[in-house]
Amino acid sequence: MKRTAALAPLSRDHHVGLVVARDLARADEASGAQAAQRFVAFMAEHGLPDEQAERMRADSGSLRRNVRFARAPQLVMEGDEIDGWQVLLLRGHADGHIALRRGDVLIAGDAILGGITPTVGLYPDARPDPLADYLASLARIEALAPAVALAGHGTTIASPAARAREIVAHHAERLARVEAALDGTPATAYDVSLVLFPSELPLAQRRFALAESLAHLERLRREGRAERIDAGGRVAYVSSGTHSRVNSSQKARPAKSP
Repeated sequence: MKRTAALAPLSRDHHVGLVVARDLARADEASGAQAAQRFVAFMAEHGLPDEQAERMRADSGSLRRNVRFARAPQLVMEGDEIDGWQVLLLRGHADGHIALRRGDVLIAGDAILGGITPTVGLYPDARPDPLADYLASLARIEALAPAVALAGHGTTIASPAARAREIVAHHAERLARVEAALDGTPATAYDVSLVLFPSELPLAQRRFALAESLAHLERLRREGRAERIDAGGRVAYVSSGTHSRVNSSQKARPAKSP
């Protein structure tokens, strides 16, 4: 019996961002190590403390060895069909996240979940605005209005359009919380993650929290509600207008007497 498998690009959050699909496809240990180093540097640039960055760097080798990938895969694209199922590209949770639709049934993967919300994080070597991608995917699910969605985790979703609206509202509320966390003092994505997710988290979960916070900060920046600045070699954010007001104030100060 012929079997068909649909393969989507690697979702970085499932492997803690320590590998990049294109590097794995080369089956080159050196390039995988380079991808891990890029990821550690990216996390540190966005505020991950040095001690945690060192732990992540030490863990990267064992994580890479546990990743399995398909050699020479035949990737499917938006609009393709697999045994009567239409391929949909629903970005956000991962850059290349696909779903399958036939009639009123949607095999949604992690595009939409019941009870929890899919992680939407910003990672290196990825699309620059994953939250915008994800909100567009949710709008598409709402417009398609399938009768049922089979999720990658948890229960079957009986009202996918309604659930999509709930998740949109959730991210609007989270954007407001992130904006409120920007009080004029430069804050890194790591700093903001401590506000959004104040509980003590394992290192892997804190990295997810940092990436999720960063995705929301970048969405705010693109909406004109936040600014990105250099804070001593690390990327930080302030509320919109704060940086320009500080610069104007500094320029307006009279020169000190010699």
